Amino acid sequence: MEINIQSMEDYLSYQGKKYIAPEKAGERKIEMETFKKEGQLARKEFQELSKAVHARLSDFNMQKVSGWMNQAQIGRPHFWCYFKTETETRADSCFAIRLLTIEERLGISVEVSFIERGVIPETIVRQNQVLEVPISEPLYYLVQENGESQREAGTEDIREKLKSKVLDGSVRKVLVKYDIPKISEFETNEELIEEIINGFKMLDPYRLATRKEGKSDL
Repeated sequence: MEINIQSMEDYLSYQGKKYIAPEKAGERKIEMETFKKEGQLARKEFQELSKAVHARLSDFNMQKVSGWMNQAQIGRPHFWCYFKTETETRADSCFAIRLLTIEERLGISVEVSFIERGVIPETIVRQNQVLEVPISEPLYYLVQENGESQREAGTEDIREKLKSKVLDGSVRKVLVKYDIPKISEFETNEELIEEIINGFKMLDPYRLATRKEGKSDL
């Protein structure tokens, strides 16, 4: 199936906008019907992309794709999807893909991450083991420090700095990520999927560092 990247990119304009049920929207009924239609279409296309990635990851189970709005009914075009193996528990990290805006265009971030919902203390400890693996760009860190998320370069100096900050408690969690910008410029869906798989392969040593058995499923 051909994946319509443009539908996902078009939905970026709804970022942060409030959705109102059309029957309650009065004069804005048609606007809200369009909002819902475009949100559902964008989510469907991202779901198809996630399914295509899943087809290349035979030992991983695709999890539920995030919704087109959040619980407060605010538009949420930066969809995400996690991929977990049968043996992974709540304490284990997993792979994820996440839409994001890069230079005002739609991109994808591939990451070693975990599902925050239902997280247990051991999860955070395991996740931060990614700092035990040497790193180099284009990989980078997304760090939660003092309640705020910030990007840090994938360099050995930064890795050592973050290890110290995890120990002193100023950094809660560290994700390792790889960005794929301007996904609409890929000539074929297959080339985009191949680049996502390439991101998983680059990140696999970091995922393995968070697992007790350290065995690759790729």
